[in-house]
Amino acid sequence: MISEELKAELLDVGLEAARQAGALLRDGRPADLAVAATKTSPIDVVTEMDIAAEKLITGILAERRPEDGLLGEEGADTPGTSGVRWVVDPLDGTVNYLYGLPSWGVSIAAEYEGETVVGVVAAPMRGETYHAVLGGGAWLGTARLACRPAAPLDQALLGTGFAYVQARRAHQAEIAARIIPLVRDIRRGGSAALDLCDVAAGRLDGYYERGLNPWDLAAGDLIAREAGAVTGGRPGERASGELTLAATPAVFASMQPLLEESGAWHD
Repeated sequence: MISEELKAELLDVGLEAARQAGALLRDGRPADLAVAATKTSPIDVVTEMDIAAEKLITGILAERRPEDGLLGEEGADTPGTSGVRWVVDPLDGTVNYLYGLPSWGVSIAAEYEGETVVGVVAAPMRGETYHAVLGGGAWLGTARLACRPAAPLDQALLGTGFAYVQARRAHQAEIAARIIPLVRDIRRGGSAALDLCDVAAGRLDGYYERGLNPWDLAAGDLIAREAGAVTGGRPGERASGELTLAATPAVFASMQPLLEESGAWHD
């Protein structure tokens, strides 16, 4: 069982790494920012700043916690020996960042023996940093977060996202078309980490997406849960790449069977 002292140490390290990476991304963005590589498709991009931010974060973690493992979006993958593994997305919302849109963030989570115990999401263009410690609530700075009060599905504002692989994106658009007549409206922000934090902060009633990676959701999932949201995937399963759903308890209870029936979990 993890000690409160270790949780506090991991939170301190995560906050510092997110702060420094966020400042680098905010202040160091070149005017001629270019695509450095692509991932799942030609429109799923990596910039030089994604790579620079991950290098900065991994350097901080190596200095402060050299025995920990690490899984990072831009290729870092080391097992470690301490039982702690960091799951890092140095720039969640890369396309937003590339275009100069403000909805992007730095997502850093710490797992202990496979369970997420600390989550930090820094959103520099919002001037906001979210964090949570397992069992300690979710916070925006010094303000404790709570998801929205119960609302029926037809009054729910949902967030979602779309893949950069065209066949999957087309199927996701079909699912959204089935859902939108049943809810207040749907938003597509472009950063899974921030969407999950928006559920925690009461800015969305729920959020769902297929195709997320561990670094996309690890920190935001904990922050949403610690704010009172319910998170998961298909019935009886945890949030995963197959399906991620985070919502107020009432909206979760309505959305999970709807997504299952609609086939949101397959391409």
